[in-house]
Parts: sequence; C-alpha cells; structure tokens
Amino acid sequence: MANPPPALPVRSRQGIEPPMAKQLPYPVIREIFTRFQAAEPEPKGELDHTNAYTLVVAVALSAQATDAGVNKATRALFPIADTPEKMLALGEEGLIEHIKTIGLFRQKAKNVIKMSRILVEEYGGEVPNSRAALESLPGVGRKTANVVLNMWWHYPAQAVDTHIFRLGNRSGIAPGKDVVAVERAIEDNIPADFQLHAHHWMILHGRYVCKARKPLCSTCLIRDLCDYEDKNLT
Repeated sequence: MANPPPALPVRSRQGIEPPMAKQLPYPVIREIFTRFQAAEPEPKGELDHTNAYTLVVAVALSAQATDAGVNKATRALFPIADTPEKMLALGEEGLIEHIKTIGLFRQKAKNVIKMSRILVEEYGGEVPNSRAALESLPGVGRKTANVVLNMWWHYPAQAVDTHIFRLGNRSGIAPGKDVVAVERAIEDNIPADFQLHAHHWMILHGRYVCKARKPLCSTCLIRDLCDYEDKNLT
C-alpha cells in the first residue's frame, strides 16, 4: 500500500506554517511557563493607554497595525480625547487627522466614533466589563475584548493574535486549527497559576523570539521543550 501524502502546510497571514505540533503534556507546559515567569515575572502589554476607554480604542486601532505605530498616533490623541465624550467632540475628521498613519484609518475612525456614541448613550460613558457587551461594540472583536478584560480588569482572558497562534501551533503549547481552538487549548492546558499572564508571555515570545520567518531558536529559553521540527539553531 502506497504511503499517504505528507500533510499540507497551513498558510497564515505571515507565510507558510508547518502542520500543528501535538499538545505538549502538562509537566512540560508547567516548565515552559515557569521559565517564562522567571524571565519576566510581570509581563506588560505594549499599547499605551491611560484608562479602559483608551485601552479599547488602542486595541481596536492595532488591528493590522503595529503597537509602535498605534502608540505614535495616540501620543497626541489621548491627551485630548481620553473619554468617549471627548472623542465625540473631536469628531470623525479630527480623529482621522491623528490616526491617518495607521492602516484602514478611515474605517477605524468610523468605528471609534460609533463605539464612543454607544458608550455614552447606552453605558453612561463607561466601558463594560463583559465579553458579550464589549463584542457588541463597533470595531471590537473577541481578541480586542479579551485584551481589555485581561489588561484592565485582570481576568484570565486569552487574546489570540497571529503571534500566539503561531507559537501555540509550532511549539505544542496550544495547538488548534483556528484562534478559538488555540484560545481553548490555552485555557484547558496551561496551569491556572499562569493563566493571568499567559497571553502576554506568549505574545512577547512570539513577537521577539518565535518569529514567523526566522525564529531565534538558538537563543530560545524553551527550545529543549518545544516540539517545532524545523528549529533554526544557527
């Protein structure tokens, strides 16, 4: 009987990814996050914000944009529009002038103004702290909602972006065919005492070490535990 064809690679936004690794066993997962914690006990998100409102705006603006690019745009924006009321006073065209260096800035400006109006009219100007309510806002999806829940209210919510999706599947920390499956794998397999910061440890490791095209495997602190078959050790 002929051998079966090899598994097809999975295409991500950043290129071709290998088939997902198998889920790593619990003791290995615990050791991985023990090392992450030792290296960075209190990991932080990289989007500048001053309150829950500026955080949800910054995360919404960061879709298909870098955190550094968003921070550059909001550096002058947030001092004058750090509440939904002030954002509505600024207006869509005024907002565009501040964020026109960010991708999809016109649609994002429309969403931020719509979101701000809903927050004023339906939530008394406050950002809600439930995932369902957050996801009902224009421009806010599951990932944005989870980031806000995690960073502002310190819920163990797991926001899966392209970096976490790549790391979860390459390493076997949290394999899954889509972002929701990876989110569930994180919740189900990472020990409870690491859940609060799991999102930040994974995103930072994926962004700066387990990169899409040239992962820095030779200096990776979990390379002996990771199941990635094509490690770059040069």
